[in-house]
Amino acid sequence: MCSFWKDSTQVSGVPTREHPDCSRRTRSLHGPCPVTTFGPKACVLQNPQTIMHIQDPASQRLTWNKSPKSVLVIKKIRDASLLQPFKELCIYLMEENNMIVYVEKKVLEDPAIVSDENFGPVKKKFCTFREDYDDISNQIDFIICLGGDGTLLYASSLFQGSVPPVMAFHLGSLGFLTPFNFENFQSQVNQVIEGNAAVILRSRLKVRVVKEPRDKKTAIHNGLSENGLDTEGGKQAMQYQVLNEVVIDRGPSSYLSNVDVYLDGHLITTVQGDGVIVSTPTGSTAYAAAAGASMVHPNVPAIMVTPICPHSLSFRPIVVPAGVELKIMLSPEARNTAWVSFDGRKRQEIRHGDSISITTSCYPLPSICVCDPVSDWFESLAQCLHWNVRKKQAHFPEDEEDQDEEDS
Repeated sequence: MCSFWKDSTQVSGVPTREHPDCSRRTRSLHGPCPVTTFGPKACVLQNPQTIMHIQDPASQRLTWNKSPKSVLVIKKIRDASLLQPFKELCIYLMEENNMIVYVEKKVLEDPAIVSDENFGPVKKKFCTFREDYDDISNQIDFIICLGGDGTLLYASSLFQGSVPPVMAFHLGSLGFLTPFNFENFQSQVNQVIEGNAAVILRSRLKVRVVKEPRDKKTAIHNGLSENGLDTEGGKQAMQYQVLNEVVIDRGPSSYLSNVDVYLDGHLITTVQGDGVIVSTPTGSTAYAAAAGASMVHPNVPAIMVTPICPHSLSFRPIVVPAGVELKIMLSPEARNTAWVSFDGRKRQEIRHGDSISITTSCYPLPSICVCDPVSDWFESLAQCLHWNVRKKQAHFPEDEEDQDEEDS
């Protein structure tokens, strides 16, 4: 088994007098305490003496109580440049570390892999699965991603509950969430297997979509059954775990989107514009950043609400506590329907009477760091987003400085 070691400090609560006109809150402003088991063998060591955990982001480290035996390798599909790294990694994991390697079935259907006779004996040892059909959540000890940020988002979507630790190699275009370089993959993978690695717990959003019953012949959206399809008072209800963001937009309509946003049951605003983004701190550097939101470190417990091209110059992005519940519905005055997507996937239409409930999930994604959560994040800001990169201002020549001193 595996655990995450972390530092924490004790914070004592100060009782406050409640205003007689204020109703007692039923939800904490803090995010839910994360489920601290990740896959079948990973967990966090708890300190029973603390009242509230304030985690030092640089102190969270991965350790194993039992050696990991199974690994899920996720490869970007239709990318020929990844075939050789994929083969090298899988051979190393199987032959050098005697691990059970899981891959998606369609990865092995790549013609370049099918036609490679030298890779044939290795290919027979793979355990395969199919998305939307096979549940592998209790069979994976940790995950290795080969590609860009999309591979990490895809890994998150495969685990609607506890997520095993994820090690992501930068073999894509941007790589903000994939900090590892592949050149020295053997030593880096060994460090993870030995438990010598820092981790960052990336919070996810728990999203519940409830739809009014309509035509009985309406096709069920692909993939809903594994994401918690059920009925709620005759309505269709679906649940998702989202790593980056939930995007509600106007879709193909030429009209403004018009949606009401509730926070813990209270209407806080109506969004009129192209749409609204509800994102995690991890997602704050993605679509939300392009829409004008602040970039928030993943260790900050928060939810970002960012309008997309709002029809009001005063509508600025906001940050709300991680423990609140947001609910988004079409306004009664809306002229058209809206569309919603979850990390860019499972896109579907939202009509009058439908609702989208969003809060912080208790199942974070434990992402393995190259150095530590703080250093890795600022390195990504600099290397991927070129944050605050500019030509430095030239200093005054020495003779001008001396002249200024004489004049003064």
